Amino acid sequence: MYWGASTASHQVEGGTHNQWSVWELENANELAKTAKHRLGWLANWQDIKSQASDPSNYISGEGVDHYTRYQEDFDLLQSLNLNAFRFGIEWARIEPEQGVWDKAALAHYKQYIASLNQRGIEPFINLWHWTMPVWFTEMGGFEKRSNITYFEAFVQKVSEELLHDVRYVITINEPNVYMGLSYSDGEWPPQKKSKLLAMYVYYNLAVAHKKAYKIIKQKHPHMQIGVAQQLANIQAFRPGHWFDETVVKLMRYFWNWWWLNRTNKQQDFIGFNYYFTDYYKGFRKQNPTKPINDLGWYMEPKGVLPLLQRIAYHYPKKPIFITENGVADAHDTYRQWWLQETMVAIETAKSQGIPVAGYLHWSLLDNFEWKYGWWPKFGLVAVDRKTMKRTVRPSSKWWAHYIDKT
Repeated sequence: MYWGASTASHQVEGGTHNQWSVWELENANELAKTAKHRLGWLANWQDIKSQASDPSNYISGEGVDHYTRYQEDFDLLQSLNLNAFRFGIEWARIEPEQGVWDKAALAHYKQYIASLNQRGIEPFINLWHWTMPVWFTEMGGFEKRSNITYFEAFVQKVSEELLHDVRYVITINEPNVYMGLSYSDGEWPPQKKSKLLAMYVYYNLAVAHKKAYKIIKQKHPHMQIGVAQQLANIQAFRPGHWFDETVVKLMRYFWNWWWLNRTNKQQDFIGFNYYFTDYYKGFRKQNPTKPINDLGWYMEPKGVLPLLQRIAYHYPKKPIFITENGVADAHDTYRQWWLQETMVAIETAKSQGIPVAGYLHWSLLDNFEWKYGWWPKFGLVAVDRKTMKRTVRPSSKWWAHYIDKT
């Protein structure tokens, strides 16, 4: 069983230049100006008001300097008894210009992977976690089927240079979230609101995964390849009510299974991210108002169990990895409870014969939380961004003890 943590390159490395970093600079002032309108309803508004109203909150900038401090962070992984680590390869670093490969960046990631292996920590490489080179987005990104060829070239390069000492690859992170927030709701770059374009991008990401799978398998036949889809534990607000149950079936299919079904033959394991249990009364979400995390998300950590059961039913015998799972909790009030509930759910699933192969908590470090910026705290390890000092949270020490006794 793998016990580990996850990160994403743009959220922790610092010094990235991609379509997200460009968007941040263009929108930081507006995000700060509208902070109260967007976030003033949160119970912790007074705690976050100053930071959320500051434009610098919305700039990833130097991140948490993970790019240069990764050895220190890997030491923290070891101190927490973790034996797996999911991380991102930043496409824009490796190919800053079309067809131009950065040798220093490739050398960095080679050493990065070697350092994990030297510590006995299993590397889980994530190839695409929403960020892209600026030149690729200027071409239309994944909006154009023909552009997938550029992603294939990136995958080919990574396959040739970086995968020789790796066993697990995640090609694409949460294509459904990217589709929804970037193209359906239009909150994220490129901020387009088109249901039709959203579905086209969603399908193109499935095509991109299939092509990446084929490229990697040709070079590394024994590689274990999957994705990290976000799955929600979608439930009826009125159990047994025909309309609620019908809506739930439709939403589960579209959000959870549609994309996975189209890539199932190109997945050696099922990877999924779990944060949400959502109750629907008709088409309206009717979640309990407590408990909620710092982002106002209703928390039901045990909801991961029914998802594990449904995955085992839909995709029998495939190993299952929980590739992300965590809680925004600046005061470390709920994290131990969240972990305890999650550990019980995993133990229950395994006792039922469900092949849970690994759990990767989000996140190892406090990180840049996309449109929210720096104030949400997901880290097992707190980071003071003025000094970059790392501090292990009490809940993380509890989990390290749990793993040690498992």
